[in-house]
Amino acid sequence: FESVSSPRPDSVIDGISVYRTRLRMGEKLAHLINRTWAAHDIDVVIPVPDTARTAALECAHALDIPYREGFMKNRYVGRTFIMPAQGLRKKSVRQKLSPIASEFAGRNVLLVDDSIVRGTTSSQIINMAREAGAKRVYMASAAPPVRYPNVYGIDMPTSAELLASRYSDEQMDEMAREIGADRIFYQELDDLRASILEEAAAQGSSIRGLDCS
Repeated sequence: FESVSSPRPDSVIDGISVYRTRLRMGEKLAHLINRTWAAHDIDVVIPVPDTARTAALECAHALDIPYREGFMKNRYVGRTFIMPAQGLRKKSVRQKLSPIASEFAGRNVLLVDDSIVRGTTSSQIINMAREAGAKRVYMASAAPPVRYPNVYGIDMPTSAELLASRYSDEQMDEMAREIGADRIFYQELDDLRASILEEAAAQGSSIRGLDCS
């Protein structure tokens, strides 16, 4: 999860560039979309700032679709998924991001985020995209479905609060409807693992395996 979400792109973890790892994540996410939805109608790829930018950029490049910045971020609002109350999380998303309407109006938009935890942030952002004029809104996560809490340094909610814990891989359409998206895509765990290990090999790192708990 650290390679996906928490560190800045210029970070290096165990000798592996986070930036280049996220580029690989974006490329594999694009391959997943092409593999599962070859006749897609996506007009533009827009990242949820900040940590999804790198993956979104490479995803757009691999899909041969324009990449655009669609949200301005308020630097004085912190990460919403670790905030203690649901009402505060919803309010903070609106305070944190402001849409650039011209980049949404009349378009089918693929929003790329680093992860989807409770779905609170995603549903609010999807609503904002629609209010800004998007025709259809698709959601893609650079991380696989988060179904279980992990206590290793990240304040995760209980399983019952995690959006993906309530749905199987065959119920993606139902999950998309819950957060208001027209379609939802998750990075596959094998592709996330490969993104990190391929970059490790490219940089001469001795890392050969990962804890994927």
